[in-house]
Amino acid sequence: MTVDLKESVSSLRNRATSRNPRTFTIPLDNMGQVKKVSDYYGELTFDFKKSEDISDLTKREIIKALDEGQGIKKEHAEAVANAVTRWAVNLGATHFCHWFQPLTGGTAEKHDAFFSFSKEGKAIERLSASQLLQGEPDASSFPNGGSRSTFEARGYTSWDLTSPMFLIETTNGRTLCIPTAFVSYKGESLDIKTPLLKSISILSPAVTKFLQLAGHSDTTSVQVTCGAEQEYFLIDKAFYFARPDLVMTGRTLFGALTTRNQQLEDHYFGLIPDRILAFMQELDYELHRLGIPSKTRHNEVAPGQFEMAPIFCEANVASDNNQMIMTTMRRIAEKHNMMVLLHEKPFAGINGSGKHVNWSMSDNTGLNLLEPGTEPQSNLRFLATVAIIVEALHRYAKPLRMAISGAGNDHRLGANEAPPSIISAYLGDTLDKIFHTIMEDKSFTPRSNNVIDLGTNQLAHLLQDNTDRNRTSPFAFTGNKFEFRAVGSSHAIGFPMTVLNAAVTDIFVEANTFLEKEQAAGQSVDQSLMSLIKKLMGNSLKAVFNGDGYSKEWVEEAKRRGLPNLRTTPEALKTMLDKNDYSFLVRNGIFKESEIETRYNILLERYIKIREIEMETMIDMIHQFVIPSGLEYKTVLAKLIKDQKEIGVASNFEMDAYKKVSLKIDEIHALSLNLHKELSAEHHDHQKYAENIAAELMTTVTTMAGICNELEELIPNQFYTLPKYYDMLFLR
Repeated sequence: MTVDLKESVSSLRNRATSRNPRTFTIPLDNMGQVKKVSDYYGELTFDFKKSEDISDLTKREIIKALDEGQGIKKEHAEAVANAVTRWAVNLGATHFCHWFQPLTGGTAEKHDAFFSFSKEGKAIERLSASQLLQGEPDASSFPNGGSRSTFEARGYTSWDLTSPMFLIETTNGRTLCIPTAFVSYKGESLDIKTPLLKSISILSPAVTKFLQLAGHSDTTSVQVTCGAEQEYFLIDKAFYFARPDLVMTGRTLFGALTTRNQQLEDHYFGLIPDRILAFMQELDYELHRLGIPSKTRHNEVAPGQFEMAPIFCEANVASDNNQMIMTTMRRIAEKHNMMVLLHEKPFAGINGSGKHVNWSMSDNTGLNLLEPGTEPQSNLRFLATVAIIVEALHRYAKPLRMAISGAGNDHRLGANEAPPSIISAYLGDTLDKIFHTIMEDKSFTPRSNNVIDLGTNQLAHLLQDNTDRNRTSPFAFTGNKFEFRAVGSSHAIGFPMTVLNAAVTDIFVEANTFLEKEQAAGQSVDQSLMSLIKKLMGNSLKAVFNGDGYSKEWVEEAKRRGLPNLRTTPEALKTMLDKNDYSFLVRNGIFKESEIETRYNILLERYIKIREIEMETMIDMIHQFVIPSGLEYKTVLAKLIKDQKEIGVASNFEMDAYKKVSLKIDEIHALSLNLHKELSAEHHDHQKYAENIAAELMTTVTTMAGICNELEELIPNQFYTLPKYYDMLFLR
């Protein structure tokens, strides 16, 4: 049976444009009214602290054990296990799993049934205390960076009491997911959660002590808070599966840009198409049921690109939530006959996708450490906090750049549509002026009026913030938080947050020692804070940049300031080979040196594998799709030229087109053979090989993509057998 490829692409277009939005209705309450979000928010989550089936005494004992870093008693674990079993089974769950985040960047789960036998041999539904507390997945098949042999298979998962359990819902039932950490037989972390929890644990006492030294005697604990925005693309399922590059790599390896894409800036915040809005509405419903505080949705810059953003919550929970957001997006999109693309650069030439990690800290009294108040120039505790964070950013710029590295993000960082690969902070005009006046021992005069008069009575006057927003900055202060804008859209946010928490903690520890010394020498609290600000900012103001991060001038200026510019992932990963760069992670107990080495090997190997898959897929697509389309067009041209010659008609255009297509086919064929030869060679030094991929082979790939794009524009639609950017970005 032959396949009519011409009809195939045409039918894909018809299928995509004829689909109706999926009908989705929020259930009704007992009064026949549509349920409000507050009626079903968190209905699929179980938090032992809120369960009515667990006694208050047991809850207090568990919380006390948590606070003191002790293990919980077996009878308390049994009480939680019994309560969550009743809850889950009553809601239709048949299985449970330890849900964890291995070093793949995604999540993992192994399902076991709520099935056991009583002492009398009767079948019962049961989750034991030991099954709740600890699991034993095979650790040998997960990334380990050479830290263990294949036969060393044992690994452990351990229940994370600080993150609620939840139910995942599929067509034929529900499964209880128990958030867990994942470690090796020897206790080395093999996941994202364990180091994140450690970084939160060390930050709390360090920042608590700082606040107490700054006069906040009521502070007893501090937590990291986070709200991670998520950008993504949606395309019709038919187009997705017709593009092997999207299926294999998550991005289009080539494709001619449409004449109109984002130049008119009409997609951003524009009217959300019905089919997309239907997806967003169902996504919000499912996220809210999972206790994920989805708040904002809108069109993003590029056609086919969108964004959602949640409300702030505790960092560890936010990390778990973001993993569930990505998973739920994929699941809901397929119900709408669409596929969600989370790659940082699925389409060349238009805006890529990031994951802006909004980060802050708050204490047990509700104080947000990054809230400047109405007079930030007088809020020395706030200014000292900002100075500490900027110093952390400056001192540990390389590890922070490493934490956001990856093959996908390399397409985005510094590409004039995302923050540059130079790590710097944006503070805004007001804070920048305050710090400069402090360094110059001058007085800061605040604006007398921060109201924007719009010059018309019909519009409300606006209160002007102390800071504008700078979307070109990788780490921007946005009013009462910092926004880590350089994180990639597909990244697990736990790793960059771990490095950020550890970097900030390291400077807080130094600051505490300094404050204690100054206050012991007779300085007041305010005097010691002012001394600290001057000490830190005297060194780290060079890492503050409020201008255009996209400009070439900034690259040159950053070089003069001595700021690192690690352009590619292989460059950034070398940070993990230098003890001077990563020692703060070991010193603060976040990672052992062996765990640093493990992550270096895993991340480097992942970069190489991703690039090899991309290049092999490109070679295959060139020979399976691009060249055959060109040859078919040449066959038609050749016959036309021959026929016209026989009747004495000139074929200038046809001959010119024939030669152009022939030349491009020869070029792309030769380049693909050379690339295949490079990929077939043996490479013993993986670091050098990765650097060669980034510097040399990716240049070849870019050249090959350009030739493919030229052929796409030369070959008529009827002969081209792949969906184009026009199809994927505009047809829905």
